[in-house]
Amino acid sequence: MTFLFDDAALTGVLGHMNGDHGDDNLLIARAFAADAGVTDAAVTGSRMTAFDGDRGVWEATLADGSTAEVAVPWPGGPISERREVRREIVALYDEACRRLGVEPRPHA
Repeated sequence: MTFLFDDAALTGVLGHMNGDHGDDNLLIARAFAADAGVTDAAVTGSRMTAFDGDRGVWEATLADGSTAEVAVPWPGGPISERREVRREIVALYDEACRRLGVEPRPHA
């Protein structure tokens, strides 16, 4: 059974990701777009729209103006605590950088 986070966790994490980490959202969407059947070159924008205990979800804006959902399982497996969300998003960011050949920035 998938763990569902409460509204406060969703609002906090999504607000932070979309307000402070737009570039990271774009990297993640580009790196994992092929898993959703979208070529990475077609992704021109992205925002995180949801997450649960199994995955994070991004809405990718494509070059033609359409959108596609890019859902990515958490690298460490299912989670159930808000503090684990950051760890998993950082892991996705690191993997996105690896896949795209981008030097990741240091993590605080």
